[in-house]
Amino acid sequence: MKDPNPSVVFAAMADDSGQATSNEVEKPQIEPIRLPSVEEIRGQDIWNNCAVRSVVSGVMGGGLGIFMGLFLGALDNPIMQEEMTGRQQLIYQAKQMGRRSISSAKAFAVMGFIFSAAECVVEKARAKHDMTNTAVAGCTTGGVISAKGGPRAACAGCAGFAAFSVLIEKFLEGH
Repeated sequence: MKDPNPSVVFAAMADDSGQATSNEVEKPQIEPIRLPSVEEIRGQDIWNNCAVRSVVSGVMGGGLGIFMGLFLGALDNPIMQEEMTGRQQLIYQAKQMGRRSISSAKAFAVMGFIFSAAECVVEKARAKHDMTNTAVAGCTTGGVISAKGGPRAACAGCAGFAAFSVLIEKFLEGH
């Protein structure tokens, strides 16, 4: 006689009075292995291209920068707030938010682009995905961004951004 539902197994147990009780125990379903489709393989190949990954990261960083600039620009208070009318304050706030958004968008886009490009190139060269790639990419990004300040600033930027990148990677590793 064949069991109508093979995923459910009945286990007989005895309670304290010695009577047998039955409980249902679920067995996990085994899913068949599915090969990726041609479209999925093409999508993975496109995403594994370092140029594509870097540009997407730069665009996403720019978007994040816009939102950060809007938020931080809204927090700016005019120096002569008491002498300004409500309309003047509104115009001032709008201009500040616009300036901050553009500035933050540029900074985050450059950071995202450089970090993603460096991590992708290092990962492909080493043929490994580990914390070293993150540290090297962070060092490269920090060094490039702070290079205008001279060699000492570039070294400090390298060390600081590498440490920050590793900390973020460690934090996200569990999630």
